Amino acid sequence: MTEELLLVFAAFALGGILKGATGAGAPILAVPIMALLVDVPFAVAVFILPNIASNAVQAWTHRTSIPDRRFVATFALAGAFGAVLGTYMLARLSGSILSAAVGWIVLGYVAFRLARPHWKLSMQFATRLCAPVGVAGGILQGAIGLSAPVSITFLNAMQLERRAFISTISFFFAAMAFAQLPGQVAFGIMTWERLLYSALATVPLMGFMPVGSFLARHISKDVFDRVLLLLLTLISLRLVVDGFL
Repeated sequence: MTEELLLVFAAFALGGILKGATGAGAPILAVPIMALLVDVPFAVAVFILPNIASNAVQAWTHRTSIPDRRFVATFALAGAFGAVLGTYMLARLSGSILSAAVGWIVLGYVAFRLARPHWKLSMQFATRLCAPVGVAGGILQGAIGLSAPVSITFLNAMQLERRAFISTISFFFAAMAFAQLPGQVAFGIMTWERLLYSALATVPLMGFMPVGSFLARHISKDVFDRVLLLLLTLISLRLVVDGFL
């Protein structure tokens, strides 16, 4: 039990480093690692409070860097709606299906990053797509705790300036987390025990975000991305294998 708690702490610490360095991506590290130890519903529930806290802070810090208020509002509200649908799916699908889904989704994210690193989406076209993309990302966030394959890929394709990216994704993540919480309570996914773990998990994630900010200033982005992609590939392959066992 002690070893598992330490690994969960490390998962959120790594997630905090990634969050501080890039403004996003904490769930794509923490959720798969926790899913290896427990199950996807537990992992998604425990990530709620760290998600709310970290994104509320970053959304407020970078609030003046919003690229387009209508775009961000539409994207965030669509994500919140999708998160409600995804939470219903989380309550109904089996753990093995969800575990395998997490693995395949992360592998898809890695493949896209490797195959299309320089593809750019114009703001005009992105504005037309933000509602359906937001709903799709929200469904993934609610069901498996990972919207990154949709949301981060979408915003990366727009090649937003770093502060604009952080402000947009933070409002999106915060809106989804606020929508997930009452749904998880209603479906019995969020228990008092998981809420306590969620509060405790906020400490390492928030505590290590400054480390990520420091590393972002001193380590090559390409090196950081390659290490992250390798780690994600290994974790996702393990989850896919576990889903078939």
